Amino acid sequence: EKLPFELTAAQKRVVKEIRSDLGSGLQMNRLLQGDVGSGKTMVGLLTMLIAKDNGYQSVLMAPTEILAQQHYNSITESLKGVGIRTAFLSGSVKGKTRKEVLHHLKEGNIDILIGTHAVLEKPVIFKNLGLAIIDEQHRFGVMQRSKLWTKSRDDKPPHILVMTATPIPRTLAMTIYGDLEVSIIDELPPGRKKVHTLHKTERHRPQVIEFLHREIEKGRQIYIVYPLIEESEKLDLADLQQGYERLLQYFPPPEYKISVVHGRMKPQDKDLEMLRFAEGKTHIMVATTVIEVGVNVPNASVMVIENTERFGLSQLHQLRGRVGRGAEQSYCILMSGYKLSKEARTRIKTMTETNDGFKIAE
Repeated sequence: EKLPFELTAAQKRVVKEIRSDLGSGLQMNRLLQGDVGSGKTMVGLLTMLIAKDNGYQSVLMAPTEILAQQHYNSITESLKGVGIRTAFLSGSVKGKTRKEVLHHLKEGNIDILIGTHAVLEKPVIFKNLGLAIIDEQHRFGVMQRSKLWTKSRDDKPPHILVMTATPIPRTLAMTIYGDLEVSIIDELPPGRKKVHTLHKTERHRPQVIEFLHREIEKGRQIYIVYPLIEESEKLDLADLQQGYERLLQYFPPPEYKISVVHGRMKPQDKDLEMLRFAEGKTHIMVATTVIEVGVNVPNASVMVIENTERFGLSQLHQLRGRVGRGAEQSYCILMSGYKLSKEARTRIKTMTETNDGFKIAE
C-alpha cells in the first residue's frame, strides 16, 4: 500500500527466494546481483521488514559515508508513517548523538541501523540482530563480513544478504562467492531510459564541449571522470589538473561552477564537494573514479569519461550507471586517443552497443 510503484517480477521473485531462506532454520548467505537502478535497495528494505515482523533488528552496511547516507535518506523516506525506527552510524557521528544511537540499539529501540563499517566496531551492540545487508561487497573483506557474526546473541549468526551492482558471470560468481547463493534481478523498472553511449576522439572535443553547454543550459549537470592508476598518481593528478584548467576556459566562472574530487583529498572535503554537486550548486563534477560507487544525482544527465582506454569494462559500466537516474535522456561520452589497442577497441564497442551489465560481464 505504501509503495509508490509496483515491484518488478524480478524483485518479487528475489523476495520470495529470500523469504524461503529466512524460514529454512539455517543461516542465509545470499548474493543479490542487479544492474544499477534495478531496485536492489527496495528488496533489501523488504527483507529488513520481514526481520522486523519476526522481532529482529537489521543492519545495512555501505562502503562510503555518502552511500550510507543516501541509503539512510531513501529508506527513511520510504518508511514514513510505518512506525519503524531507523538510525544512522558512521565515523562522523560523535558525542551525544553517538551515545544515544548505541544506547537505543542495545535496548532494542532501533529496528534498522544504516551505516559505514563503523557499525562493526566493538561498542556497537544489538539487542537481537537477525539480518545484515552488505552493499557493494567487493569493497569489504571476509574479515569484515565475519565481524557481523559476532554481533548477534545466542551464537546464532545473522542472516547475510550481500548486494552488488557489478554483475559477475554465474560461473565466476560460484568461484568467488562459493559460500553464497545467488539471486539476480534481471529487469529494470519501467520508465528508465537507456543511457545513450557514444565514442569520441580528441578531434570531436569542440562538438562535445558545445553539447555540454547545451545540456547545462537545459539545467542538467555533468560528470567528467579521469582515470587514476596508483603507480602513476603524479601523472594522473596532472591529467586531472590540466583537464580542470582547460574546463575553466570552456566554462568560465562565476557563470559556471565546477566541483573537483580526487583520492588525495580529505574525506570531509570530498563529501562536501559531492554534496554541493548533489544539491545542484555546481554544474560539473570533475573526478577520479571515487564516484564509481553510489552517488545518486537524478539531475546529472551526462557522463564524460576521459582516456576511456585506461578503464576496465566493469568500471566503465559502473561509471555509466551514475547517469540515467532521472526521467531525462542521459548520455555517456567515451573520450579516447586515436591509437587504441584491439582490447580497448572491443571494450569501447561493447559499451556503445549494450547497456546490459550481464552481457558486459560475460
